[in-house]
Amino acid sequence: MAKPGESLNGYAESSCAVAGLGEPGPGALGARLRGCGRWARRNCLVLLTVAGVLGGVALGAAVRRLELARPQVAYLAFPGEMLLRMLKMIILPLVVCSLVSGAASLDTRALGKLGGIAITYFLGTTLLASGLAVALAFIIRPGAGAASLNTNALGLEDTVATNKETVDSFLDLTRNLFPSNLVAAAFRSYATDYKIVSRNTTAGNVTVEKVPIGREIEGMNILGLVLFALVLGVALKKLGREGEDLIRFFNSFNEATMVLVSWIMWYVPIGIMFLVGSKIVEMEDITLLVTSLGKYIFASILGHVIHGGIILPLIYFAFTRKNPYSFLLGLIMPFATAFATCSSSATLPSMIKCTEENNGVDKRISRFILPIGATVNMDGAAIFQCVAAVFIAQLNNVDLNAGQIFTILVTATASSVGAAGVPSGGVLTIAIILEAIGLPTNDLSLILAVDWIVDRTTTVVNVEGDALGAGILHYLNQKEMKDKEQDLKEVNVEAIPNCKSEGETSPLVTHMNQASNPASTVEPPSKESVL
Repeated sequence: MAKPGESLNGYAESSCAVAGLGEPGPGALGARLRGCGRWARRNCLVLLTVAGVLGGVALGAAVRRLELARPQVAYLAFPGEMLLRMLKMIILPLVVCSLVSGAASLDTRALGKLGGIAITYFLGTTLLASGLAVALAFIIRPGAGAASLNTNALGLEDTVATNKETVDSFLDLTRNLFPSNLVAAAFRSYATDYKIVSRNTTAGNVTVEKVPIGREIEGMNILGLVLFALVLGVALKKLGREGEDLIRFFNSFNEATMVLVSWIMWYVPIGIMFLVGSKIVEMEDITLLVTSLGKYIFASILGHVIHGGIILPLIYFAFTRKNPYSFLLGLIMPFATAFATCSSSATLPSMIKCTEENNGVDKRISRFILPIGATVNMDGAAIFQCVAAVFIAQLNNVDLNAGQIFTILVTATASSVGAAGVPSGGVLTIAIILEAIGLPTNDLSLILAVDWIVDRTTTVVNVEGDALGAGILHYLNQKEMKDKEQDLKEVNVEAIPNCKSEGETSPLVTHMNQASNPASTVEPPSKESVL
């Protein structure tokens, strides 16, 4: 029998097995406590982040009773505002450096293949999300029988300023892909505005014409920066040795940025607590909004639960044959950050860190795919946009035909690409869908009223789709590398016996061996080939 502490079949023998008792001894209890302590230290930041969310809910519920004034609510939100400012500060260097180093570290053919798979995955999942949202909206019918629901009853503004044409929205998306000034793209993006011009005709009539005018608006042009960083990385790769110094610079800059991210992450629990608490405090009448728009909120969140909890994990399992929920378990902290900040871009630093450290995704994959996904992959936004469009149609007693439904699906999928990764960034893109199917946009104020609730699950689904996409690409890349190694190994194994069999059975070599002196050395291969 093995002594206490010795291994038995590869496992350490426990003290209770040695003592022959069913109850664990003091040694086993101590080992369990030490194991729990190690687990708590490893997951300390995650536990603190979840505690911050729960603490924020409790803080908001408690402070609401004090009926704070607007300035006091702003003071309460100040620690959360600092978190958002720090996360936004790190987005620009993180996106540019990670994409440049990622594109430069991948082979051009692999880069094109991975990019093609990523775009197919992003568009496919977004289209699935849009279809699910439309189906749920027709089943639940959140706007049916709610014609009496209006902005005046809820104390909201009657209109939302949006008069942008659908064509101009997509043209602006293309323009932002190619910024005219890279420095300005770090804090401004292009948008089309309109100027009303009156003209006198020869007949004496006055005609009013809406003339499009381009202008720069506040907000980082993330699409243009992403495209430039990708092209720059490929160009540096093409330069060879001449581009190695600049590649090393971006690699070092990227690693230094990740160190800054790890420092900022320790402030996340505090910032999250005050973000959630202040948002609960500043809402005037939560009960009225939730009861009035409860079916819309329920339909949107149900779509997020189905898509994020069932469809996306099934897609991950179909590709990798691995447990998707164990993969998602390592991303609790980014999900909590997404829930609190409502910003895909602000969640990007923690998402990259946890995807690499907790789930073992290759740095070249995560730092190449996740910044792109945070920009173009908006599954959660597509869901709530489609539900909102059908909700407003039902609110106005408009029966949507097949053509309008198809327009909603395509427009939501396309417009979600251009949705800003900031809080409430997807609300204004609903106006594009409404104008495309000919519905009024004044009811968007209803969506804005409860967007702070729906936007939290929206952002969680957005970043979940990005992370699972990175996991799928990492698996496919690893599988392709293993297949190449296996093919190379098989070629080497086959070459050895073939050479031996040729040496043993060749009549020429046999004749030479018999004719030659055993003590003599083997002639050079050149002489053999001459013979």
